[in-house]
Amino acid sequence: MFSMNHQKFLEMDELSLQNVPYFFMIDFLSENVEIYKENEIEKSGLLIDFQGFSNTKQKQSLNKKIEWKPFPETLESFKEGFDKVQKNIRLGNSYLTNYTRKTEVQTNLSLKEIFYHSIAKYKVFYKDFFVFFSPETFVKIIDGKILTYPMKGTIDASLENAAEVLKNDKKEKAEHYTVVDLLRNDLSMVADEVKVDQFQHIDLIRTQQKDLYAMSSEISGTVKEEFAGKVGSIMQKLLPAGSILGAPKPKTLEIILDAEGYDRGYYTGVCGWFDGKNVDSCVMIRFIEKEGDKLYFKSGGGITHMSRLEDEYQEMKNKIYVPIH
Repeated sequence: MFSMNHQKFLEMDELSLQNVPYFFMIDFLSENVEIYKENEIEKSGLLIDFQGFSNTKQKQSLNKKIEWKPFPETLESFKEGFDKVQKNIRLGNSYLTNYTRKTEVQTNLSLKEIFYHSIAKYKVFYKDFFVFFSPETFVKIIDGKILTYPMKGTIDASLENAAEVLKNDKKEKAEHYTVVDLLRNDLSMVADEVKVDQFQHIDLIRTQQKDLYAMSSEISGTVKEEFAGKVGSIMQKLLPAGSILGAPKPKTLEIILDAEGYDRGYYTGVCGWFDGKNVDSCVMIRFIEKEGDKLYFKSGGGITHMSRLEDEYQEMKNKIYVPIH
């Protein structure tokens, strides 16, 4: 298995060293790596809408009232995996674990309609298999500089002084510090002069159900000589993304695989566009997948020793939305 993927990452390196533009998609466990050169995207059935690249057509207006009904698992069912995570945190095996669930949703929207009408920084529709609308950048590589923007911590924007409350919430803050630290370390593997440029920046995310504030930071560095122009090698080194895994990475991955009891697949993997020179990539979150004739929304959040079961259950449910408004 490994050699096959390794081959794909080398292929990415070759293309980027030759300045050939391509779109790539890597699943959570880096087991499936897909590469599409610009002229192959169309026939792959992929629709992509990034800030700097899009292959989409003009959208038709949506002439229907949106029906959207999630069927979240029970608190008891959520608690099973949550307890496994907490036990490991108490044992010192992890200090941040991103615990995610899979929730059935019923809607009168097709995956393609969700793609066209949702509003997000990064959107991809993949031939009747999945759609996502992600607010989270993974890394950008611009003129030999690499930047990452870890996003951790959300709050309902309608609450009083929501942004301030989020910034000062002890649990959210601890989680944010941890992810910033983790990604600073990760970036140091492929870059020199790594520094935090912006800390705890608050963004507004609009959704049909409610508006949320999300907290992010910016970390940057200069790509090391041996990684210059090698997009595949950089990705291989940095994945899985720290923000959707936790820390320390290897042990936390074991905990996740045990606690979640389902296959994340492409959810929480990364995808990106290399334009021949620079890269913009995102973490594939806010993710809806088709299985048989059912749709599942995959969502979750970071668990620390301060996490309360009911709050985490609520956060997982809060994230099951479509940003169509």
